[in-house]
Amino acid sequence: MTRISVFGIGYVGVVSAACLARDGHEVIAVDVDADRVDALNQGRPPIVEKGLDELLAEVVASGKLRATTDAQQAVMDTDASFVCVGTPSAPDGSVGLTYVISVCEDIGRALRAKDAHHSVIMRSTIVPGTMEEVCIPTLEKASDKRAGTGFGVGYFPEFLRESTAIEDYADPGLVVFGSLDPETEAVLTEVNADLPCEMHRVDIRTAEMVKYTSNAWRAAKISFANEIGNIAKANKLDGQKVMGILQSDHKVAMSPAFLRPGFAFGGSCLPKDVRALRSVGRQCRVATPILDAILEANSEQIVRAEDMVRSASKKAVGLVGVSFKSGTDDLRESPLADLAARLIESGQDVRIYDPYVSTAFENDPGAEGRGNAVVPGLAGRMERDLDALIDRSEVIVVGNRYPEVQDRIAERGSDRRIVDLTRIDPGRLSGAEYQGICW
Repeated sequence: MTRISVFGIGYVGVVSAACLARDGHEVIAVDVDADRVDALNQGRPPIVEKGLDELLAEVVASGKLRATTDAQQAVMDTDASFVCVGTPSAPDGSVGLTYVISVCEDIGRALRAKDAHHSVIMRSTIVPGTMEEVCIPTLEKASDKRAGTGFGVGYFPEFLRESTAIEDYADPGLVVFGSLDPETEAVLTEVNADLPCEMHRVDIRTAEMVKYTSNAWRAAKISFANEIGNIAKANKLDGQKVMGILQSDHKVAMSPAFLRPGFAFGGSCLPKDVRALRSVGRQCRVATPILDAILEANSEQIVRAEDMVRSASKKAVGLVGVSFKSGTDDLRESPLADLAARLIESGQDVRIYDPYVSTAFENDPGAEGRGNAVVPGLAGRMERDLDALIDRSEVIVVGNRYPEVQDRIAERGSDRRIVDLTRIDPGRLSGAEYQGICW
């Protein structure tokens, strides 16, 4: 087993650290946030993610996982470092590398004093060429060593979905990585050896591109399905039925997961990665009309939902879900948060039911996932009681799917308008009191 330091205790970092420790590796999680480090050392996760509480408590208690703010010591005490920090969009839409560069500088300084071989493996999402043009030069300058000989280098993108991240780690659909040296390839081979899928060993630039291609493809499928759904509805057809038939073609349609007409995409990956890939195209003077259209179509889907809600309600709106997807407290680029903010700005009185976000607020009002401040006074708009939300609302907007919602709305919300962005009842089509966004 390998001794691994994981830099960044965010969504990817904390799940990766816990799963690596579960698999028998000795793991040190590193972060500049002392409160987050203290919480992890007590077995408390910094995020809300299914199964993480129990897993984290188990691996911390076993001694397989600990956390620190000391980057130097973490590098000295491990054989490889996984970099899992965020890469939020820069103002021009390109990939933001502030955190990546900072961590590479920290690791590089630590490597300067280390004689034993050490591999630096990037997991953060970065556009093709970033390892060669930014990360490696930063590491070499800070360490005064040469990549590939003085230290190892690899790129190992993650494909974890929030709310199913632990299951995805154990059963991924795709494993791809690139490395400069045999030692780093050996580390990555060992880490992935028991996973039930093929390992794609490629050059580093290809591994970087695969990650962006995957995210851009998922984003494209969502927007394509939404456009078909909108056209189908305008012609008095059920968009989900149309796309469901298309999905039956498993030979060509690859995966049906995102071919489901509904609301806009959001989260920490798809929006920023489509912007970043579009930025790469501009830098290469390659036109990107499809990527442009994906972002435009996604924004239009939010506008469409806003128009539906405003036409259905004079004032009181009950929003079910505000995170970017069910099962997580993450509001980064959440289209539901954007919708809530638009409605509030137009004068609507918006209250929100989202059990995961409510739990996160109760655990830590400053926790990661709600840092975008998109929804004015979000904490004060949260409603723990779904019945109370229904009773005070003129229109109920169903944005995320939660098990209790369908029956509750059927029992108590029959005299209220419903705007459904997720389809809680597969058999129901738009009518006088119910509007589905694409059906």
